[in-house]
Order: sequence, then C-alpha cells, then structure tokens
Amino acid sequence: MSMSGANRVDTGVERLVVIGGDAAGMSAASQARRMKGSDELEIVAFERGHFSSFSACGIPYWVGGDVPERDRLIARTPEEHRARDIDLRMRTEVVEIDVAGRRVRARDVDSGAESWTSYDRLVIATGARPIRPDLPGMDAAGVHGVQTLDDGQALLDTLAHARGRRAVVVGAGYIGVEMAEALINRGYEVTVVNRGSEPMSTLDPDMGRLVHEAMEGLGITMVDDSTVTKLLTGEDGWVRAVATEDAEYPADVVVLGIGVRPETTLAEAAGLPLGAHGGLLTDLSMRVRGPLADGAIWAGGDCVEVLDLVSGQERHIPLGTHANKHGQVIGTNVGGGYATFPGVVGTAVSKVCDLEIARTGLREKDARRAGLQFETVTIESTSRAGYYPGASPMTVKMLAERRTGRLLGVQIVGREGAGKRVDVAAVALTAGMTVEQMTALDLGYAPPFSPVWDPILVAARKAAAKVRNV
Repeated sequence: MSMSGANRVDTGVERLVVIGGDAAGMSAASQARRMKGSDELEIVAFERGHFSSFSACGIPYWVGGDVPERDRLIARTPEEHRARDIDLRMRTEVVEIDVAGRRVRARDVDSGAESWTSYDRLVIATGARPIRPDLPGMDAAGVHGVQTLDDGQALLDTLAHARGRRAVVVGAGYIGVEMAEALINRGYEVTVVNRGSEPMSTLDPDMGRLVHEAMEGLGITMVDDSTVTKLLTGEDGWVRAVATEDAEYPADVVVLGIGVRPETTLAEAAGLPLGAHGGLLTDLSMRVRGPLADGAIWAGGDCVEVLDLVSGQERHIPLGTHANKHGQVIGTNVGGGYATFPGVVGTAVSKVCDLEIARTGLREKDARRAGLQFETVTIESTSRAGYYPGASPMTVKMLAERRTGRLLGVQIVGREGAGKRVDVAAVALTAGMTVEQMTALDLGYAPPFSPVWDPILVAARKAAAKVRNV
C-alpha cells in the first residue's frame, strides 16, 4: 500500500480533500477555489464513478427520452474541474477516514491500488444510495436502481435488449413515479407495486389518491398496499416477475423506486455523529458536529440531515437544490468567508406525464409528530381564468396551525401550471406567515396565468376562515 501524500512536506499550503465528485462536493471545491488560489489551498477530490457534477434529478427524463443525450446532464466535466486547479481523481473510492491522523485511504476502482492522502480540511459529500431490500432475486439481471449516470446507462442498455415490453416499478415515491413515466414513454407496459396505501407518501393519502387515479388514467397499473416478497428469475438468471404475498407481476425489467438512504458508511466507521435518519449531523455552517471532527470536517448533500424550519426537527431530504447550496456554504467557509445554511421547508415538485405534483411544509402526520394542532382545507381551482383556453383543474390542500393560523404546509396536484405555484407557499412558510397574512399577498394576475383569485389565495382564505371559527 502506497503512503503517498500522507506525510507530505509542510509547504504552508493547506490541503482540502473532498469525498464525492457530484453536486455538494464539487460545488464546495469550486467555491473554495474561487475564494483561495492554488498558492493558498490545494484541492484533491475523489469520485468513484465515471462522471462528475451531474444532475441525478434528470436521469428519469434522459431514460424516458425527453433529454436526448447523457452529456446534457453533466454540468462540469473532470477536465473542466482540473483546469480550475482541482485535482479530481475519478474512479477512485475513499474506503477509510482516519480522523485522528487527518488522512483518507483511497482505492483505485480499476486497479485496486491504494494510497493515503492527508488533509487539513475534509468535505464529506458521499450522497445517498438506493434502498435495495435483501430479498431473493434482487440482484438478478434486469433489476436496476437509479441514482447515478452509470445506473441510468445500465438501465438504458437493458431496455435496448429486453426480450419483452413489461416493466415493474417497485415503489411509488418521486423516483418511482418519474421512472414509471420514463418507461411509459419508452413504450413499456408498466406496473407500479407500492407498499403504501397510495402513491407519493410525501403527500397526505387523500392527495395521493389523486395521483393514483391520474396514473391509472395514463395506462399504468397501480398495485397499492402490497409488499414485494421476492423477484422470480428464469433459467438464464434474468428477472421474469415480481412477487407479492398475493400475486405475481410479469417483468422483463424491474426498476427500484423505493427511495434512498444517506451513504454514511465511511462517516459511521470514523465515529462521526449521525442523526435519526442515518445522515451526518452538522451545524449551520455545515461543519460536522462533535469533538472527533475537531472543526476540520464539513459535510453536505444527500449524506446529511437538515433542519426543518416548520417543525424544528432534523430531516433527510435528498435534493440537488440543497446539495448545491450546501456546497456553496462549505466552500465559502473553507475559503475563509462566512456562510450558513439555515434549513429547509421541504419543498419538492415532480410530474408523471402531464400531472404535476408539489408539496412544501408538513403533511398531517408530520404536524402530529411535531405535537402541532392544525386545521386543513382542500379546494378545487384552475390554472387560468375559467373562460381562458387551456385552463386546467388543480387541487390545493393547506394546513394551518390551530389558534395562531400559521401556515404549516401546502400540497398541490394538477395539470400544467399547478406545480410551481407551490413556490408561493414555500416563501410564506420561510417567512413564518399566517394564512390570514397570505390572503393579502399581491400575486400577479392575468387570465392566461391565473383566475382573479389565485388557487393559493383561495386556499388561504378558506383556511383563515376555518382557523377564525375554531
């Protein structure tokens, strides 16, 4: 085992080591480089895959054909990072963090060669890993998780050579419904097997029911309240069906959309603090908490937990928007500046074909878990003035705290023009507004864009009236 870099000569130049070459890690490296030149800070980054700085959120749209080329999902190549004096080492996996010695052990994925690299500052941006249940047949050919560009390419290769056109998606969260759309676009007959009572567990069940009905309307077979027990394979080792306790669903390809967990194996082995969801715990500057970190370790992206500004609790929310913000904060602080990441309100938006799905803040069960009492309202409205061509229906659900009227959460399901309306609610949540205050918001109006009363304002008026009458 080589020890190169572990006991380097002190040149007065600090070394930043970054584990993970995607959004959080390379945003941190790039921002730190902007803050400090190469004569002040050496940056070494490790990435075990083939690609850097890519959009994982875009993979379903690449698989489905909306994005025609893989490279369009790459924001910055390894060569571009290296041109900015960042020593990005691809196909190199960090396998150990020696916190006491301030060094990491890395392995070349192809050759197996290992070496130690010392650090003055360390950024852990190891992301998340798809949940892959330990069930018979889960490792069969034709079964795919989708988290990286390598995963997406492997799935596309399978789709190109699959013997039939039957696909089963296991799980109905964001990835599950997006991959169901991608497979529909590829001409597959799609079945979604979901353990929950309705798809999209990030919504309340009554709103999830709207998603269920819309997906069935698109020709997707929805199987709710069903737990996968095993995957059946043929004599050639290729998956042929997904089995539940009650039935079998034929499959030529299986996509796992069960969700992800923080990839914190390295951090846990190093003794760094993890939260209830398995993510690293940091302070507002994204510095890892606890004495072991010794003020020299930061973490960001899908491997950390973040503060929910509405409930006051820690959550794991794996989104590229947060990861890039984390990286900017980390890079600024490593570079000698000052920045913080105060938290999130849990905003997310997705779609399946022409159905738009959005949420921000708390669901009913989140509010109960936080000890909050609340009222809910649900309204039906349209994306434009009802008389204007193209007006489409949408359903808005709003939660408000009992007595105070503080906005707690909003969920929206509808067609074109529905999803991004959630941003108004996200701003209101961040500002701590009441639903009464929201009714006075001066939102833009013209018939092609909105009814006179925007759907968000209609829901706020109804919630304010309900809270007043409690």
